[in-house]
Amino acid sequence: MSEGTCEKFPQVAVKGAEHDSRERRPHPKCLEGTRVVLLNHIYGLSDTKEMNRLIWLHGTAGVGKSAVAFTVAERMRGLKMTKETKVETRLGGTFFFSRKHTKRRTTGYFFMTLAYQLAQNFPSVQTDVNRAILKDPTLLDPDKSLRKQMEGLFLQPLRKLQYRLRECPPLMFVVDALDECTNESPNEYSSEFRDEGESESELTELISLLAQVLRDPDLPSIHILVTSRSEAHIFEAMQNADVRPLLCEIPVKISGEGVTPIISLDGADVDEDIYRFLEHSFRKLQNRSPTFPQPTQDQIEKLAIRAGRRFIVASTMMK
Repeated sequence: MSEGTCEKFPQVAVKGAEHDSRERRPHPKCLEGTRVVLLNHIYGLSDTKEMNRLIWLHGTAGVGKSAVAFTVAERMRGLKMTKETKVETRLGGTFFFSRKHTKRRTTGYFFMTLAYQLAQNFPSVQTDVNRAILKDPTLLDPDKSLRKQMEGLFLQPLRKLQYRLRECPPLMFVVDALDECTNESPNEYSSEFRDEGESESELTELISLLAQVLRDPDLPSIHILVTSRSEAHIFEAMQNADVRPLLCEIPVKISGEGVTPIISLDGADVDEDIYRFLEHSFRKLQNRSPTFPQPTQDQIEKLAIRAGRRFIVASTMMK
């Protein structure tokens, strides 16, 4: 491995796409005691080893998808693969798309960024990643075939972990805001533009490749949580024959005691979660400004209702 190539790999990985990056501050996260049913449902899926799953959480803008993705990623990072390890956690990697940032609104850096994080979490695969780059340095070119990047940078290193992780709980990868992999420019003055069909095709290919990862029989047990808005082209990609059998979709109906409740991002239980958020925010405000008058319970309830089950509206109120 040449020194130049060794140095290039960390440079091409998009640090801003990691869930806890400085670029994403302040990090949206679920307040303790909120989203309990939804999070427990995802955690339950993440613990199953019978079959690798693509967990798709979707909803309208502002309902808290990124907060859930961040919270899940933080939990997985806090869980060790074994009791003995000090480094290796259940969080394999994260990529948070964003149309505001050039390198985070394309799939060109996706697998190299996940490969970089994987090698940080499992130092033993660094050699395998380096070997792949030495054999084909163009794997670090964002215009390289996405399938070849996946095979060389991601699948091959993961295969090296299968035997060692065979008795371990599943790895989790978290991918947020698929819908922000888009042709839209960061600002109106940018000269960059991609055809809408090209953008949707790129995203469809990524979803298909993630399904291929999950079907690979030579990998350790893994799950991938993806979030997106409820957009038609993403729905269509998720219904493809190679993807559908692996899919765990949220919103989801769950049966129990003669009823069929729905777990979703904007169900009736969200009103109470937003009430908690507002109550917590007003307490923080009072701590900073003791003379600030505190609203009554009834006033907070009215504000929660006005938020329309959208956390982004409640957050904007408090700002």
